[in-house]
Amino acid sequence: MHEKDNYSDPQRWYSTNLVGIPAGLLASTTFNDHPQRLRIAGAQETHRGLFRLLDEAVSLEDASERFRRYMDVVFQLKPSEYEIRHAEERRFRPSYIKLMEGWGFDSNSPQGAVLKGWVESRFGLTPTFHREPLNHYPSTAWMRYLEEKYASRFHNNSIHMQLDLVYEYCQFVIHHFGIPTRENWVTLWRGVNLHDEPTLSGAILKKEECVLRLNNLVSFTTTRERADEFGDWILEVRVPIVKLLFFPGMLSKTLLAGEDEVIALGGYYMVNASYA
Repeated sequence: MHEKDNYSDPQRWYSTNLVGIPAGLLASTTFNDHPQRLRIAGAQETHRGLFRLLDEAVSLEDASERFRRYMDVVFQLKPSEYEIRHAEERRFRPSYIKLMEGWGFDSNSPQGAVLKGWVESRFGLTPTFHREPLNHYPSTAWMRYLEEKYASRFHNNSIHMQLDLVYEYCQFVIHHFGIPTRENWVTLWRGVNLHDEPTLSGAILKKEECVLRLNNLVSFTTTRERADEFGDWILEVRVPIVKLLFFPGMLSKTLLAGEDEVIALGGYYMVNASYA
């Protein structure tokens, strides 16, 4: 019975990953307090040319442009001349940009499911929410999530490899240019409503500082004032830079810029909660 309970409770799942640190540790507050550099196995080795180009970049803008051009060419993200001339034959190619835009519109979209699935695959962190709580397996909620994360519309064109390179590029920028910080942590904020965040389980009502399990991929903002726009409760979180996937200005000046959005790996976090 105990083994069956463990299997049916996704919060007890920790799978293998490609970063060499046990998923249970990676999800913990202990890791957040003592972060280690993370590398996705094979990502840089498979794309040495990209990182040689990035090593020559003299600014964030230069690095961003080199990254964009490389991704466009390698993953054929721009339509060919033939496709431009024959618009009816143009193929839809999923890209990291389309996933990020979909996430910005709705983190529970099919694009959001693919992103959460990538976090599962690379970091071994299980999602806790997609459209509804993923509390029990099997369930209708889990079946819908699995269907969306594997749907061919967004889950092709080596999309996991594209996201691997986005993560590695993010970490490159942080360590080479000190953006958004030269420290090992960055303080971020998230606005939530209790009814929108079932995983909070009312914990933030009990005390200001508490440990919460956040989804395996989660959005924050860079200012408390902006977080006020998204919920009645404000979570202040100290996030290790090694858990960042995206921050404003990293890829372009317009992508997710309107909300000063930062996307980071989730898990257990010590948060300081206050009522807006």
